[in-house]
Amino acid sequence: MELTESKEDYLETIYQICKEEKVARVKSIAKQLNVSLASVNYAVNILTEAGLLKHKKYGYIELTESGGKIGREILRKHHIIRDFLINGLGVDEKTADEEACRIEHDISNHTLERIISFMKSKNKKRKSR
Repeated sequence: MELTESKEDYLETIYQICKEEKVARVKSIAKQLNVSLASVNYAVNILTEAGLLKHKKYGYIELTESGGKIGREILRKHHIIRDFLINGLGVDEKTADEEACRIEHDISNHTLERIISFMKSKNKKRKSR
């Protein structure tokens, strides 16, 4: 299944909620993403059918192993890009968070690794002063 940006956002959000609360609820997902309960239910059904979530009607939502892996990777990309924008380019936190959310879906692994290398070398230079 090819994941859209929207579905990736759901997995990332569910991953974050599950890290804090062990399971997610439709209401908490809707609140965090600022979408309707119907939108969350629709996305959850699609992601459940794709084997990325476990969900029983009106019950808790949990990530499957593969869903958790994808959610974790999207969140990792988000943090790396956000850190680069703030600490590498001096972008304010709010803008960096919004931009990271858009970039995380399209950035190649090669470019992400280049950002990581750049930030590591920048941090080494800072520490050696």
